[in-house]
Amino acid sequence: MPVTLRKNTLLLPLLLGLSHPAHATSAPAALASAAGIPHPAVIAHRGASFDAPESTAAAYLLARDLGADYLELDLQRSNDGVLFALHDDNLQRTTDVATKFPERKDSPANAFTLAELKTLDAGSWFNTAYPQRARPAFVGLPILTLDEIIDIAQGNPAHTPGLYIETKEPAQFPGLERDLKNTLQARGWLSPGGSTQAKGEGAVGQGKGRVVLQTFDKNSLALLHKEMPQVPKILLLWVGDGYIKAKSEQTFAASGLTDKAAFYAQQQPHSTAEFQRWVDDAKALGAIGTGPSAALTGGGAQSYADLVQPWMNQYSHDQGLLVHVYTVDAAVDFKHVLGAGVDGLFTNRPDALLEYLQRPAPASATELLERHGY
Repeated sequence: MPVTLRKNTLLLPLLLGLSHPAHATSAPAALASAAGIPHPAVIAHRGASFDAPESTAAAYLLARDLGADYLELDLQRSNDGVLFALHDDNLQRTTDVATKFPERKDSPANAFTLAELKTLDAGSWFNTAYPQRARPAFVGLPILTLDEIIDIAQGNPAHTPGLYIETKEPAQFPGLERDLKNTLQARGWLSPGGSTQAKGEGAVGQGKGRVVLQTFDKNSLALLHKEMPQVPKILLLWVGDGYIKAKSEQTFAASGLTDKAAFYAQQQPHSTAEFQRWVDDAKALGAIGTGPSAALTGGGAQSYADLVQPWMNQYSHDQGLLVHVYTVDAAVDFKHVLGAGVDGLFTNRPDALLEYLQRPAPASATELLERHGY
């Protein structure tokens, strides 16, 4: 979900003309193939973040070696201009910033230089939050730059995953889209190095769908399309202020509910036309698909509005767009969303999804982490 609900409208009308020609309506698998994207796509959400601290080397190395199609990351820029991966705009949840920089613990992550960010421990929190999956070697894991994640993606000759990159809170980072293009171009990731192999064989990171760009922000989507028109792009979907208008204006605080997941699961678009408008905008601004939320069977912190109802997915497909749902970890939910017609899944548990899809990993998560010294 977006960290801060923000509505940017000033740039949008100026950029509507940047959209590419409409896709011809065709079967979803053919749409994915045309974009060089596996179908269904296994997108490792902040890496294999069930088994290792999100957005760290341990999580990305594990996701790569399990065989995930994409390493997913949230992109931010440090105070001295370096692109790095972090989901929150604040460092408190996943680092020891309160200990290292107590007077600045509430500052946004982009207020810190890369050197300062590199002093932070981005692994120990995981051991505290998930003691059953704790590992001593997670202590002290650093925040990663985009370059370091690219190095990880390229580091296993047997399997090169693609990169699935979100511009996080792009209004905080003017020029972020161009900075991203410059880095990807410099590293050779905007020029396909070969054909995407058949499903299950791996080399997504060597084909034309090797990079997928994603954002909740329509203005950022338009800028991404201006900078990198040839790269597949996804508009992420969310029900709430500044995004898809909700049927109910009631807030969580006023709902009387104590479980945010239950509250989110009740949220619905204001109307069919409201949902369709966002899908239409995604296409007009250059996206090849949408990234909607899902309501999970067991609830939980990543259970949101159900935006993958069959009619919704069908409408997207009818517009020639793919549907990549976030964030699904359990077999019951894999079955549900795939049955509803989605074309790719963000997951914290790529090993579980790969097993469900009968694409078994070469080794268990435990074995692979131990091979890397974790």
